[in-house]
Amino acid sequence: MAEHRNDPIDDPLRPVHPGEVLREEFLAPLGLTPYALAHLVRVPRTRIERIVREESPVTPDTALRLSRYFGTSAEFWLGIQARFDLESARAAIGEELIAIQPRDAA
Repeated sequence: MAEHRNDPIDDPLRPVHPGEVLREEFLAPLGLTPYALAHLVRVPRTRIERIVREESPVTPDTALRLSRYFGTSAEFWLGIQARFDLESARAAIGEELIAIQPRDAA
């Protein structure tokens, strides 16, 4: 299970999972549960629960549904997911990436 780190002071450079944004910026202030949101956006309860627990990504389908309900854009949700994926990959292959020699311009 993903560890919920709600204090960005712990690691200000860590990638932010869209589930954290959903949980902290949308569900908590509105007093919504993952179950209630799942019902409202017509997806299985487990889909929202796994996103909120930072175990699953936000897919284009889910991004469209969240954007419709919350009045955001699908790009908002997919952008957070893309940044999370990119930063996670960068952290995972950092040393290997540094070892790649850039191609000289022609």
